[in-house]
Amino acid sequence: NLSTSAKTCAPEKKTYNYIIVGAGSAGCVLANRLSEDPNNSVLLLEAGPKDTLLSSKRLLWKIHMPAALIYNLCDDKYNWYYHTTAQKHVNNRVMYWPRGRVWGGSSSLNAMVYIRGHAEDYNRWERQGATGWNYDHCLPYFRKAQCHELGEDRYRGGNGPLHVSRAKTSHTLHVAFLEAGQQAGYPFTDDMNGFQQEGVGWMDMTIYKGQRWSAASAYLRPALVRRNLTAEEKTFVTRILFDGTKAVGVEYVQSGLHIKVYANKEVILSGGSINSPQLLMLSGVGNADDLKTLGIPVVCHRPGVGQNLQDHLELYVQQQCIEPITLYKSQKSIQMIKVGIEWLWKFTGDAATAHLETGGFIRSHPGATHPDIQFHFLPSQVIDHGRVSPNIEAYQVHVGPMRPTSVGWLKLKSANPKEHPIIEPNYLSTETDVLELRQSVKLTREIFAQKAFDRYRGQEVTPGSHAQTDKEIDAFVREKADSAYHPSCTCKMGQPSDPMAVVDPETRVIGMENLRVVDSSIMPSLVSGNLNAPTIMLAEKAADIIKGCPALCDKDVPVYKPKS
Repeated sequence: NLSTSAKTCAPEKKTYNYIIVGAGSAGCVLANRLSEDPNNSVLLLEAGPKDTLLSSKRLLWKIHMPAALIYNLCDDKYNWYYHTTAQKHVNNRVMYWPRGRVWGGSSSLNAMVYIRGHAEDYNRWERQGATGWNYDHCLPYFRKAQCHELGEDRYRGGNGPLHVSRAKTSHTLHVAFLEAGQQAGYPFTDDMNGFQQEGVGWMDMTIYKGQRWSAASAYLRPALVRRNLTAEEKTFVTRILFDGTKAVGVEYVQSGLHIKVYANKEVILSGGSINSPQLLMLSGVGNADDLKTLGIPVVCHRPGVGQNLQDHLELYVQQQCIEPITLYKSQKSIQMIKVGIEWLWKFTGDAATAHLETGGFIRSHPGATHPDIQFHFLPSQVIDHGRVSPNIEAYQVHVGPMRPTSVGWLKLKSANPKEHPIIEPNYLSTETDVLELRQSVKLTREIFAQKAFDRYRGQEVTPGSHAQTDKEIDAFVREKADSAYHPSCTCKMGQPSDPMAVVDPETRVIGMENLRVVDSSIMPSLVSGNLNAPTIMLAEKAADIIKGCPALCDKDVPVYKPKS
């Protein structure tokens, strides 16, 4: 038990204006924006280590080299290394969920794909109770965060801290994917984060000058020169301190010592969609019956804490390549050393990209008003989250539905903060989700069957030629569908009248004082795309709310609507 293994320390009472728990994508944004005012003292607490060694990115190349992302996805040094319960609708498999435990959080581990989602995602948020979070009010914060290398326009930002680059590869297979997508009848979009998400196109990536550009690089390190910002590492927060229903500080363990720190303005949780609800429940904010069962004193009954868990599932459709032009040889030891040396020397070459440089968004069926399936194309083969090396020349698409209808939950396993919570995503619990993944396979096969791939196409690796009927494809789906690493919505934003809402549209925990949650857990529902860009936007907008700034708004920005 943590309380008996750590010594108690009673130094002078340290007080800050703001305490931010979690130096991930949202926490780094808040630390920067709240410390812009020199009168605000800000403490940022991170359970993991710094993302540099001796202030060098090269010495922690596993984080900062874009092509090295697999190393940390499969290692618990910078990773919470979560696992779900056995999922009964996917052949009782236990799913692996990597989440960042390092400065930058999951933005220091992810595939660096910059996708905002669709305008309708944010309009839906407002309909679900998140007043003031529609597309008109969110787009300006995407722009505020962004510094796109192609410059500023109505959709892109040009002066923000988050550097975003456009894919530049001339790799034959990426070009073939774009041609095949158009041959299959989908449009080409020149900016899937702009006017038109729908179609195939080149990816935007959070890569700058050949290096991963995480939230720590974009927001945290530039702010560390400020005397009013204190950023700690290896600080494991065990509970929020309350005076009645008012948050007054937190307790954490560092180097074996229990330490209490206090906030005279606000405590802000930015631990992500697992850690934030977990810390709320450990501190007595959650479903009162569940807390009483574990012997945790109830501070506030909020039954929505840990509920509404949503995630994207995806599949790999893999095709053997009959020409030796994939990344297969580049992943052999000698070639990897050569590629690594070039990156360490001048941040260029094959290690300066994650190679997920093309992709697309399509509508899977008549009646879909905006894209509901996403593709990431890769001129290589991924096996078991990258934990198994490729064994053939092959290319693949990561494909999956964007708005799944299966909803899960997470709960405490015990009152011990060190014990991971019970994670129950409830994958494929609806027939709609099974149907959409089946359709994902069929539509990917249709793209791979186009003329553009004729000269490269070998045998199908997965699902394989044996999977032809709906029943056979569904069996593949249940055996191979896996998390796209987008858990969210476990402290959902909504109106105080909604008993399952955890925070209000101002990001304040309902029924509490001086306590907020700002991270992907407060999304009312899952967005149609990757989560990092929306999480950073969300934190930029929350920072303005906390500082009392007028909300940015840009009305009537054109958004593509299909003709049929």
